[in-house]
Amino acid sequence: MNVLMVASECAPFVKTGGLADVVGALPAALSRVDVDAQVVLPAYPPLFPLLPEGTEVARFDDLPGGSGRIVKVTAQGITLLLLDAPQLFDRPGGLYVDENGKDWTDNHLRFGALSMAGARIAMGAIDGYQPDVLHVHDWQAALAPVYLRMAGRDRPRSMLTIHNIAFQGRFGPQVLDRLHLKTDWFHPEGLEFHGDLSFLKGALMFSDRITTVSPTYAREILTPEFGMGLEGVLQARAGALSGVLNGIDTDAWNPADDTALAQTYDAKTLKRKADNKTALRAKLGLDPDSSGPLLCVVSRLTNQKGLDALLDAVPHLVERGAQLAVLGTGQPELEQGFRDAALAYPGQIATHIGYDEGLSHLFQAGSDAILIPSRFEPCGLTQLYGLRYGTLPVVARTGGLADTVIDANIAAIQAKAATGFVFTDVTAAGIAQVIDRLVDAYADPKLWQTMQRAAMRHPVGWDSSAQAYRDLYAELV
Repeated sequence: MNVLMVASECAPFVKTGGLADVVGALPAALSRVDVDAQVVLPAYPPLFPLLPEGTEVARFDDLPGGSGRIVKVTAQGITLLLLDAPQLFDRPGGLYVDENGKDWTDNHLRFGALSMAGARIAMGAIDGYQPDVLHVHDWQAALAPVYLRMAGRDRPRSMLTIHNIAFQGRFGPQVLDRLHLKTDWFHPEGLEFHGDLSFLKGALMFSDRITTVSPTYAREILTPEFGMGLEGVLQARAGALSGVLNGIDTDAWNPADDTALAQTYDAKTLKRKADNKTALRAKLGLDPDSSGPLLCVVSRLTNQKGLDALLDAVPHLVERGAQLAVLGTGQPELEQGFRDAALAYPGQIATHIGYDEGLSHLFQAGSDAILIPSRFEPCGLTQLYGLRYGTLPVVARTGGLADTVIDANIAAIQAKAATGFVFTDVTAAGIAQVIDRLVDAYADPKLWQTMQRAAMRHPVGWDSSAQAYRDLYAELV
């Protein structure tokens, strides 16, 4: 079976978040269940070195924003169909924002072009290649099913995966013409959303199937609390909606052979994990003699992630003898807040503003627990990395966090099934309570090690989810 994926980022080539990790890992997992997945991806500057290695397989002269060509190349085991359109993608700054952190003003054209190119490839623009399913990811690729339907095509069938419904691709109606969209489709039962064009709503209306990245999130987005205004559209299409849990690349994230660690280890050699704690403390200037647990945050620093509440809980965390290491970037006030916390509690709190992939691996291996107090979380990957590394996740009961972590309640502890700590109250008081539970559990080395081993046994790879996607593809075909 042939599946054409369309996405705006793909690890390890270009990444801003979990979307890239999923798009980068899923093709290999699908290949193990006899699905060939190729990925349409913009040719951003980091991908320029791949262009001479590839072959031009299609050219389009009338995309939104101008012309572009498709260059096919295989790299890191993934077949990429790179949309080479320098006028849209050859620029400094981020994938979606300029050097000042502002959205590119032509994002509608950039990702309209990506969507149109994906739709045309799906309709056979590359000689000898006809996908069975068009699988698009998030708002940046969401017009592809719309262009497919505009062409009067019901084949190939289409699927949208929502990674975060908060990001919807909304633009004023004046962009319709430049995107070559039908103006008579601009109404509440079509592309219109509160007076704007919504890329994501277009795919919700015109895709044959809708998935999101965890079963709990699939239920949550049907409600006003989590649906971000699109809950009514999703309720109308509830029969086409399902949740497929994300996985992680268990080769890239494997404490037994991770070159970013000070010491490798596995479930049978857990004592070696302590060497990473020593290394992380030394790197961050944390007190090496502290007897309490070392907790970490590896995250975008935003209120959505509940990190404002965690910041308010820092005094209690320190009072209980725990240490905290923070890695990430985000809202300036939170960045400064965690910097100030590190200054207020030297040796107990450390903050590294920025992102470093190798350092994130050491954070996972060197910490005893990872804090993820998100107010909403479609799936989340850092808790899966934590499970893999025996670093117990402390998570809010939402989305994929609720689907992947088994709370250390009495029944789960007695069954030796607990893999972390789950709580519901994302406030400073709620976080303080779960920290109390964690610190008490850490004081029992036998219990803690039992939980670590249960966490490391928990399946976090792509095998079952790849099969679930294959089943959905087969239903569509």
